[in-house]
Amino acid sequence: MVLTAIILNTVQDIELFFRKIIIFIPEKTLTMKGFLYILLCSDGSYYTGSTNNLECRLAQHQSGKGANHTKKRLPVRLVYYEEYDRIDLAFCREKQIQGWSRRKKEALIKGMPELLPELAIAYRDLRESDA
Repeated sequence: MVLTAIILNTVQDIELFFRKIIIFIPEKTLTMKGFLYILLCSDGSYYTGSTNNLECRLAQHQSGKGANHTKKRLPVRLVYYEEYDRIDLAFCREKQIQGWSRRKKEALIKGMPELLPELAIAYRDLRESDA
């Protein structure tokens, strides 16, 4: 088996990628509502996930039956969520946000979208511009 790394930088890249593999997703899944969510864990870390039932998934996390990351960092608190018409779109958004810095996630959580472009600048680009 050959594994290939794929870099998905934008929502459009992610959606295009998922359109190519959509044949593997059951049609029922595409009509399910989805949620992207961010949890604040007891150690101050963030956990980003997606689900088709937010209330149930939060209960799973709180009871220690969620992700390994959260079961070791209980209790957790929901600090942000977005609702989507389709679960695959929520999953795409989850993967996008998981690649963000802590500061960028916090700007999203605090409702400061004007900061997101500035926080998207890679550190290597900042160092090169200083030279």
